[in-house]
Amino acid sequence: MSGWSSAEMAQIAAADIPNGAFVNLGIGLPEQIANFVPADREIILHSENGILGMGAQAAAGDEDDDLINAGKKAVSLVEGGAFFHHADSFAMIRGGHIDICVMGAYQVAANGDLANWRAGADSVPAVGGAMDLASGAKSVRVITQHMTREGTSKLVAMLDLPATGRGVIERVYTNLAVLDPANGAFVVRRLAPGVSAEMLRDKTAAPLCFADADSAQSLNATTQQ
Repeated sequence: MSGWSSAEMAQIAAADIPNGAFVNLGIGLPEQIANFVPADREIILHSENGILGMGAQAAAGDEDDDLINAGKKAVSLVEGGAFFHHADSFAMIRGGHIDICVMGAYQVAANGDLANWRAGADSVPAVGGAMDLASGAKSVRVITQHMTREGTSKLVAMLDLPATGRGVIERVYTNLAVLDPANGAFVVRRLAPGVSAEMLRDKTAAPLCFADADSAQSLNATTQQ
């Protein structure tokens, strides 16, 4: 099956971020977005452990154990970047000062509900700051693989995992497509190379629709160029 690599997904997500935005990046795939911030834009990256002005992943040999993101990965700091207390970081989130948050997900529902945590011995400990971000960020987006390792769709009609936020997701970036939850369906904005509308429907456990009758064909033609 064709599609985008994780780096290509991150690059597409980064290109969607407007100039001047304050952006929180979640753990996992979202972390890669820091490596693809367009050079002609000032995008201020926030990490919930207390960084504003976070840069790309630290170059080999330049890692600093005291300069890490929320996922404990070594990162860089842009000129003018700042450090602060964890409580101040969450005050920024809860106070509505984050323009965009990009998170990972276990499931996204067609009504925009998000599930990105679960209980159990094999799970990431607790929910972390995800619920705060889901309710505090002005725009909440997801970047994730379209399917689970078991081969089931992460895009569903309704959640069957604990909800992180209800009706909060604006856009989803997967290895197969870019989609927007709207009115009980996922509106397909872009298809990955080699992915047909029929394939996407087969891999998605929720209704899909396109902006117009020719969207599926035109999107495929565009991505094949």
